[in-house]
Amino acid sequence: MKQVEQWSSKLAFILAAAGSAIGLGAIWKFPYVAGTSGGGIFLLIFILFTLLIGLPLLMAEFIIGRHTQKDAIESYRQIAPNSWWPWVGKIGIITCFILLSFYSVVGGWIIIYFIKAITGGLKGLSEEEYGALFGQTISDPVLAVSAQFIFLLIVIFVVAKGIQSGIERASKWMMPLLFLIFIVLIIRSLTLDGAMEGITFFLKPDFTQITSETILFAMGQSFFALSVGVSVMVTYSSYLPKKENLPQSAVSIVSLNVLVAILAGLAIFPAVFAFGLEPSEGPVLLFNVLPTVFNQMPLGTLFLSAFLLLFLFATLTSAFSMLEIIIASVSKGDLQKRKSASFVIGLVIFIVGIPSALSFGVLSHVQIFDRIIFDVADYLVSNILMPLGALFITLFVSFKIPKEVLFNELRMGSKIPYALFAVWFFLIRYIAPITIIIVFLDVLGVLNIFN
Repeated sequence: MKQVEQWSSKLAFILAAAGSAIGLGAIWKFPYVAGTSGGGIFLLIFILFTLLIGLPLLMAEFIIGRHTQKDAIESYRQIAPNSWWPWVGKIGIITCFILLSFYSVVGGWIIIYFIKAITGGLKGLSEEEYGALFGQTISDPVLAVSAQFIFLLIVIFVVAKGIQSGIERASKWMMPLLFLIFIVLIIRSLTLDGAMEGITFFLKPDFTQITSETILFAMGQSFFALSVGVSVMVTYSSYLPKKENLPQSAVSIVSLNVLVAILAGLAIFPAVFAFGLEPSEGPVLLFNVLPTVFNQMPLGTLFLSAFLLLFLFATLTSAFSMLEIIIASVSKGDLQKRKSASFVIGLVIFIVGIPSALSFGVLSHVQIFDRIIFDVADYLVSNILMPLGALFITLFVSFKIPKEVLFNELRMGSKIPYALFAVWFFLIRYIAPITIIIVFLDVLGVLNIFN
């Protein structure tokens, strides 16, 4: 059955898909992973992975979704009936379920900090006091779980309203505001004394910093940041009419994603270096270090509030897509079923995410492979499930869908020459899967190429 709903325009699709990609991956995870992984060299490897693997994968998911006009599971089933391939879609749904369960925890932290910022609760503290405040905030079980619930409630409400009335409408005003706030913050950050040191750290590659973890994290970041490998873009592209230009949309989304990653770095690292702070603070960079930075600026409370609002918008637009892939597979285009499924599944995700919310406090003693519950979920999604999902999608598209079908699908609404198609096909059939396998095996200690 064809999807009942569709995006109202190409711009609406690009904004929603870019919103899916531009979330915690670009604004929270990218700066702290770049800060702990060599800065400029991480950025270079991330861009290479994004162009050589992320972009071809994004186009592959677009082809699957628009060709079948079905949800993540049914898309694979239609192309490869009576096979195990629909499990690629199922794995994507499971991945998004786990991802949203701990992603919503961070979303809750952002809501807490935004409220604190606009009410003056983040003003005038020292770096140590900001660190203590963050520790108290995430370890408070009632506060952490309540904020997680509020974040998920917003996501559920938007997704329940459907594609055009919910996700599209929210993305149309959140995304332009996000870029506007970014520009203001970057201008302020670049005008600080000592900002050049941060720009050098972020934009100048140091090849001595390359390790297997740097390469794996850069690859995982390119998947995480583009929402590929979990069939989210299969779902989003299933709402596209056949006339839309897939290659152009993919390039637009990748360009926006790389741009936001660079903007995030330019907003954060110059300010961090200008005030003599460390860029390698890890996940607490945005909650400990940045409040310290903004506190030392004129109108710092205003800028911090703006940054947290930007952060919240980006986090929400990504969360919409994570819940949407699950709801689309359950509702099968039934708008009434969509509403009830959104609330029921959203509630289940909230319950599953509670241990992650509590893993910084009352459950901090519970560790698996020397990691707290939150970190286990993050590692499982970013470093195992997403790369595996991406690998399966490359194999599915390049070996299960006839080459002429792929070319015809990309040609619909575009004038892509066969030479460019051949380059894309080579990347998706050979370069992408081989690279994923090599890096994956190296991290597992089987190859030890990069150590």
